[in-house]
Amino acid sequence: MPELPELVGLSHFLDAELHDSVLESVQIASFTALKTASPTERELLGRALQSVSRQGKFVDLRFGPSATDDVDLHFIFHLAKAGWLRFSNSSDSTDTTKPTALKPGGYITARLGFENARFDLTEAGTRKSLAIYVVRDPLDVPGIASLGPDPLSPDFTVDTLRQILSAKRAQIKGVLRDQRQIAGIGNAYSDEILHLAKLSPFAPSNSLTEAQLELLFTSIHTILSEAISSATGKPAAELKDAKRSGMRVHARTGQPCPVCGDTIREVAYADRSLQYCPSCQTGGKLLADRRMSRLLK
Repeated sequence: MPELPELVGLSHFLDAELHDSVLESVQIASFTALKTASPTERELLGRALQSVSRQGKFVDLRFGPSATDDVDLHFIFHLAKAGWLRFSNSSDSTDTTKPTALKPGGYITARLGFENARFDLTEAGTRKSLAIYVVRDPLDVPGIASLGPDPLSPDFTVDTLRQILSAKRAQIKGVLRDQRQIAGIGNAYSDEILHLAKLSPFAPSNSLTEAQLELLFTSIHTILSEAISSATGKPAAELKDAKRSGMRVHARTGQPCPVCGDTIREVAYADRSLQYCPSCQTGGKLLADRRMSRLLK
């Protein structure tokens, strides 16, 4: 799933490529992906793209007023677990796809066409979760209205993190992934943050010492800032590879830890998994694999 750093890079890329471009066509192949009914997507046509920004894991394309409406409209999307964006422009000689009508239920969920460029929102697999919203105010999107603080905002301090973690007893990885608590961090970067902070993913969130809290705060900033630096300036097609290449433990089960050399281990769930280093994070203890625990019951 795309997370904060890739979506920062994607937003910068789209803003640089499409700023002030007029939207000429919009197709949405999946009516289950479109979560709003009014305004309609047709009301975006003829409007110029004013800015592209990120809020949590949502990307917000703000279109300026039209000839008949002096209010901005926002095309907002959430790429979910298997979604991504495919961009092409008039000078892209590698793009051989023709802008034909989209088929419902296919790989392409939506297509936005501008004068000299277009992009497709794509989603692999059969479980379709990509979400699209056309709104006048981003806060009309329920997922945005309920977002917690952005971890790279100046307002996000050690005290902010302390209040979030001490509110209740919960596994710390779950708190980091909860968008209502902290916006933008997902499964991959929570693994990376906890590895750098030398914390078990199962550690109770309200049990951290002051030193552990400060190290966790620093690790959040370090991991996200490094990933954003790697993503910034890259085209959309390269952002996934940039994310994978920067991972120290996530999705590296069985490989040596780059810090201590111990074998990276995994805990698997029904729809995701986490990775960690026993020597760096759990004092050498192996965490129970949820798949094996269910089989042994």
